[in-house]
Amino acid sequence: MPNDSAQFSPRMSFTHFPPRGRTEPPETNRPDLSVVPGAAHLSRGVSIKGSVKFLNELLLDGEVEGTIVSTGTLTIGEHALIRGEIRTKSVNVRGTVEGNIFVTERCELQANCTVRGDIEAPRLVVNENVTFLGSAKVGTGKSLPA
Repeated sequence: MPNDSAQFSPRMSFTHFPPRGRTEPPETNRPDLSVVPGAAHLSRGVSIKGSVKFLNELLLDGEVEGTIVSTGTLTIGEHALIRGEIRTKSVNVRGTVEGNIFVTERCELQANCTVRGDIEAPRLVVNENVTFLGSAKVGTGKSLPA
């Protein structure tokens, strides 16, 4: 009676071949979510007219026309366009803002971003290659309304 079970010899070796190429399409429209791990996300292509309110963290890479209010941290992605007022604890701008920014802790303008409006913040960080058309009031006063 023949033995149907496979037996492997200890001298048998296996060769691992690397994958021949990418089997999935490249992810070109996805923002780098490692910038804000665990944050809520409004992706590129999303357009909102009106008020946006959130509690903790938001990564916004789409378009907003209106106000953004929060006691948390806002990250404006490189593809984002914001037309309106921003009032948050802190904001990190990588895209375009057309409106005033009021923060209670920190405002950071990263390389290649554009801000057309005034900024009020206890701490303001401006990297190289930033376009900023407006005035900045930097100090210890709280700007966020109660």
